[in-house]
Amino acid sequence: MKRLLSVLALSSTVLLAACDDPARVASENLSRAADNFEINRRITFINGMTNQSMLVIEGYCSLEIRSTALVVICKTGRSEFKRHHLGLGTTVSYISEQMDPAPASTYRYRVTFNPTVLIPDIRLNAQ
Repeated sequence: MKRLLSVLALSSTVLLAACDDPARVASENLSRAADNFEINRRITFINGMTNQSMLVIEGYCSLEIRSTALVVICKTGRSEFKRHHLGLGTTVSYISEQMDPAPASTYRYRVTFNPTVLIPDIRLNAQ
């Protein structure tokens, strides 16, 4: 029964994906790739009063946009990450650039499972 429900859920996702326009599907797939640290980005913060760059972050970074802040998480090593919290004000804006082209299918959605959710991280203490 569970297998049947899984197949039905997956097929409905595929059918719904076929209804979206190609630009939206490609955009969603690129966003998902960026959230998985697969897209090289440059994020530049600009002071609107002076029109000068205040800060530049480059690398494989994921963005979380909040109303008054931007959270940038960058992958710096195999299992190493850095998080930056940057406040947004009336005179501060930012630009996020994708530095390299990346493949994005326009025919299907991309589904990514987090293996730590499926297989728990079990640590044993030997005494």
